[in-house]
Amino acid sequence: MRPATPQDIAAVHAIYAHHVLHGLASFEEEPPSAEELRRRYDDIVRRGLPCLVAEFGGVVAGYAYCALYRTRSAYRYALEDSVYVRQDVQGRGVGSALLSDLIRRCEALGYRQLVAVIGDSAHTASIELHAAHGFLRVGTLRSVGFKFGRWVDSIIMQRPLGPGDGARPER
Repeated sequence: MRPATPQDIAAVHAIYAHHVLHGLASFEEEPPSAEELRRRYDDIVRRGLPCLVAEFGGVVAGYAYCALYRTRSAYRYALEDSVYVRQDVQGRGVGSALLSDLIRRCEALGYRQLVAVIGDSAHTASIELHAAHGFLRVGTLRSVGFKFGRWVDSIIMQRPLGPGDGARPER
């Protein structure tokens, strides 16, 4: 587990493109270019947010990052996580290790809530991963996406970070 670098963009691009083309974890229908992923990476890093990769067998096996949940100022203590694992190493704990490290880093940065927006209500692996890390299912957005010729739900899960809403933030 380590912070992602610009040199990881090609591997991240390959992982994400697979998920875009073959799954419902992302509601993008065409994989963005490596240049677009680099722009997104730069934005995350510029904001001081965590962007991680997991290496397994000497290659990037997965990546995860947090982005602002929303840009309006009242949301400034909430982040949204994204975790993607290479298809040939799924089920080996890569996603769990990434999510655990993300949570730790977000708490250290003083954020108070972490939101997961999970594509497809049948995406049990992601739902169970998040539940295992303390996320609660707080809602379902029914049929908000249309991909692969069918309507797709989004599951919203949420987890407090640090003291959560139990204390006022210091900043």
